[in-house]
Amino acid sequence: MLPFDIVVTFALATLLLSLAPGPDNVFVLTQSALHGAVSGLYVVLGLCTGLLFHSAAVALGLAAVIQASALAFTVIKFIGAAYLLYLAYQAFRAKPQSLHTKTVSRSGWALYRRGVLMNITNPKVALFFLALFPQFTDPALGNLTGQIALLSMVFVGVALLVFGSVALVAGRLSQTLMRTPKMQTVTNRVAGLVFVGLAAKIATSQR
Repeated sequence: MLPFDIVVTFALATLLLSLAPGPDNVFVLTQSALHGAVSGLYVVLGLCTGLLFHSAAVALGLAAVIQASALAFTVIKFIGAAYLLYLAYQAFRAKPQSLHTKTVSRSGWALYRRGVLMNITNPKVALFFLALFPQFTDPALGNLTGQIALLSMVFVGVALLVFGSVALVAGRLSQTLMRTPKMQTVTNRVAGLVFVGLAAKIATSQR
């Protein structure tokens, strides 16, 4: 079992890392502004599910494979970039909707899937976990898989807090941004540009 002070230090490091602007934060911000806080929270849950996937990958050694194989890294990152370009295409083509349309019940699952896919198709997250977790684990303290599982839960908990806060704050702007068809169109175009930017960032990332 990891000592309490190590867990606390890891939680503080995770908090600072989660607060730093990055693709996940921007993705949550954009989706919350477009669809509201509740929809943003669906995305947050999807992203955190993706974090669990990466944690399992580290525990099973899959991240090491991505680090060692240039082909695996390239394939995964271009899948992620292609998916973001698809989201950009949808945003550019989106039509203004009535504020009374119940989009959350219809698209909550889709937004959750977006969060999952956004996270698991970013190979840099797996490499980040591979670099971070060993700094806080110690074979002398027992089973490494159990230690990684504990740190993963802490990481996901902090991410839920930070990303959830971003979703709630951005969601408060949603009604203002979507009040008129013109504002909806402008917001969708901006979201499309953000997705293109994120796709470019992932596609040009290096190991």
